[in-house]
Amino acid sequence: MTGRERKPTSRRAPSALAGPYAEDEKFLTEQRRLLEGERAVYLAQASDLKAEADSLAQEREPGDVQFDEESGEGGTVTVDRERDLALSAQALVAVEEIDAALEKIANGTYGVCERCLQPIPKPRLKALPYARLCVACKSGGLSRR
Repeated sequence: MTGRERKPTSRRAPSALAGPYAEDEKFLTEQRRLLEGERAVYLAQASDLKAEADSLAQEREPGDVQFDEESGEGGTVTVDRERDLALSAQALVAVEEIDAALEKIANGTYGVCERCLQPIPKPRLKALPYARLCVACKSGGLSRR
């Protein structure tokens, strides 16, 4: 039974599933700090853009259409509002990506390409800390098959 007790891979399984940087606490701490900083920036942007869009909607009264000589029917307020809402939504998607990366750091799987399961190089993670794919998979290359 002693041999059988050593055979279970309960200790080995997490290391097999762990990300390539699971033991690099300095790198993970830097990445966590970078992700949290970017998360705060994106949340502020999303909030500011949403507030601007709401402000534009409140300034314009229903049925209020202005005309100008250059563009005909004036819809710049509507266009600006829609742009602000779209940019706010993009910022919130980035926050979701950052949250997923922070979760991976927490569970020890940070830095693994979701497509080929190979390590994502540190320079890519430093440039885009919430990268889900390695460069080869992101670009659609066949070099990692």
